[in-house]
Amino acid sequence: MIPAEMNRQQLNDFKSEVQKQYEDYKALGLSLNMARGKPGTEQLALSAPMLDCLKASDFTAAAADYFNYGALEGIKEAKELFAPMLGISPENVIVFGNSSLNIMYDTVARAMSFGVSADTEPWKDCGKLKWLCPVPGYDRHFAITELFGFEMINIPMDENGPDMDMIERLVKDDPSIKGMWCVPMYANPTGITYSDETVKRLAALEPAAKDFRIFWDNAYCIHHLTDTPDKLLNIYDEMKKNGKEDMVYMFASTSKVTFPGSGVAILGASKANLDHIKKSMTIQTIGHDKLNMLRHVKFFDGKFENIVEHMKKHRAVLEPRFKVVSDILTQELGGTGLGSWVDPNGGYFVSFDSLPGCAKRIVSLCKEAGVTLTGAGATYPYGKDPEDKNIRIAPTYPSLEELTKAMEIFVCAVKLACAEKLLADTESASSIA
Repeated sequence: MIPAEMNRQQLNDFKSEVQKQYEDYKALGLSLNMARGKPGTEQLALSAPMLDCLKASDFTAAAADYFNYGALEGIKEAKELFAPMLGISPENVIVFGNSSLNIMYDTVARAMSFGVSADTEPWKDCGKLKWLCPVPGYDRHFAITELFGFEMINIPMDENGPDMDMIERLVKDDPSIKGMWCVPMYANPTGITYSDETVKRLAALEPAAKDFRIFWDNAYCIHHLTDTPDKLLNIYDEMKKNGKEDMVYMFASTSKVTFPGSGVAILGASKANLDHIKKSMTIQTIGHDKLNMLRHVKFFDGKFENIVEHMKKHRAVLEPRFKVVSDILTQELGGTGLGSWVDPNGGYFVSFDSLPGCAKRIVSLCKEAGVTLTGAGATYPYGKDPEDKNIRIAPTYPSLEELTKAMEIFVCAVKLACAEKLLADTESASSIA
């Protein structure tokens, strides 16, 4: 029977049964972590041979440039290797250090100090600043724009991506809206990929702010989990058709391809954007870690198709984990009305929506039983989920055994929190009557 259709006595019986299961889990004294989308040990081992790709004999007079100052934009071979990740030409790429998040932070900071081009004002001089945030979304994105004082505007997401009617209406008349976060493929945390129509409408935006920029964080563009992966329309090509290629910055990295702490990250953008960025980069740095770039080039033999093959090995590790999540959610919560989720075709997360008003309680119950989750509300700006219902499940780091136990505890916590909520609603309705 669906809990929402139970009478008070039936709900009490349901709650008592689940409470006993929960107390049994607590007694186990577990310590399990599903808080962040970290690659597990098996995934990291896939790239271990890369550590042997460079040796002393690689130092020759012909290769001396790799070991010296210079190559501000990254070495040529790395630009050629990683440009296909974003579907752009190598000349439109700068290769940075290990973190695309760092590039995004610097890109916002640069615009705050110097504007997005020579003929635009620094954002710090523009008065009130606003930013569009598709939700649920990535907490670290929101942290950047919150730090710099932007008013963040929630943009609802559906299976096609962010609400384009709302976006078009907002940017058309408000010059204080300077940018928008996007994780367009296997979005964090929903797992959805923007539809062709959404990408085309984004590429055709007519913002009142001439310095409006879309931050296109394509973090999961090669992280497929099925034989029928999603396909994402190339936004840069669409913007070029409209003469708007300056309106987008594109980001990607190998953080979840090789080593999160020592991968490489790339920025893709128009020549005008890159020229503006390099003006301050030449003062900020003499160049990033070229040996690490070379290590990646050697490991993949300079061929993007070898990266694609490498990601199939990641899939073999991750697919069973996502199946555990899907199977347990379906078996324990399917048809109960206590939550909803989507099984993604790729990426790193499963987005779970509980009954409204239950997410914080579920996360708290899980913590008490030894399972750490991303904090409820983290997938919204300022950490405030207006309906208190979204929870990000990160299944990649635990072992299969740990993940299975963590998910069993999770669904138990969902049942208990929802039973408490339904009983409270019943009491409230009775008192009103």
